[in-house]
Amino acid sequence: MSTHLVTGAAGFIGFHFARRLLMRGETVVGFDNVNNYGGVQLKRDRLAILKDFDQFHFVEADLVDDGAVDQVFRDHKFDRVVHLAAQPGVRYSLQEPRAYTRSNVVGFLNVLEGCRHAEVAHLTYASSSSVYGGMTKMPSSTADRVDHPLSLYAATKKSNELMAHTYSHLFGLPTTGLRFFTVYGPWGRPDMALFLFVKSMIEGRPIDVFNQGKMKRDFTYVDDIVEGIDRASDLIATADPDWNSVDPNPATSNAPYRLYNLGNHQPIELLTFIEAIEKALGIQAIKNLLPMQPGDVQATYADTDSLQAATGFRPTTTIEVGVQKFVDWYQSYYQT
Repeated sequence: MSTHLVTGAAGFIGFHFARRLLMRGETVVGFDNVNNYGGVQLKRDRLAILKDFDQFHFVEADLVDDGAVDQVFRDHKFDRVVHLAAQPGVRYSLQEPRAYTRSNVVGFLNVLEGCRHAEVAHLTYASSSSVYGGMTKMPSSTADRVDHPLSLYAATKKSNELMAHTYSHLFGLPTTGLRFFTVYGPWGRPDMALFLFVKSMIEGRPIDVFNQGKMKRDFTYVDDIVEGIDRASDLIATADPDWNSVDPNPATSNAPYRLYNLGNHQPIELLTFIEAIEKALGIQAIKNLLPMQPGDVQATYADTDSLQAATGFRPTTTIEVGVQKFVDWYQSYYQT
């Protein structure tokens, strides 16, 4: 069995991915600073589940602490590193921009350095659909250039892709970036739309619906995200023999580097998403229709053909099934 380093193990996606590995007998070292963004108690409760597994080892530290990162690479020999830690959220980046450069840029640099010196076989890391920014071409493809981010969060994720390529090129470190599209599901973050909508609806309060609800998102259920991460992590990035420096494909390289979209490939209008929540809860939402938020985009839609070609996987969970699973978890967890 392999040993994985999973950063952000107390977070939403990191928890689900770490649990998947543990359930099949892998050894997981989780690394997380358990900060107060996204709810400390929720993070502690996720960790409590992971700590029930004997082969789970947890390091509570910050990725910006290069000494702590170096130490974890000295203490363990990792077959794979899956970097899921980040300061998330487009809107919060308008309020606390420095938190994003610290966590998402400096923290990622420390992970890259750890992988480089430990000669890790493969680094898989979370990017984001936010990197597509002002692009209106749909569906979004990793073969498209992404030079117009609309938020600092998006800019840091684009920076991660550039930094990874540098390490792939200079040091031969195989890296694979996954652009996640609107992940949702049980144990999700309290700042995410689904969580906020369900909480407000149960409490009889209005929900804030931006852009009058005329936005589309490629909502992707967390189990599908985890499956995609798992398959991509096992598919070690290699140099593309057909890469052309005159007409370069941004998703590949003559270095061991890959980028993939990880989304549902089925964009859903926000109002349709709300209808699925209403059905799952048996509650009619009171909608507070608002204009578009700064840094937001009108639509996300993933072209996942390259991921399917490489791994044979395409997400399949419908919005009705995924929303119902979240509602069931929420009502159980919060005893509503």
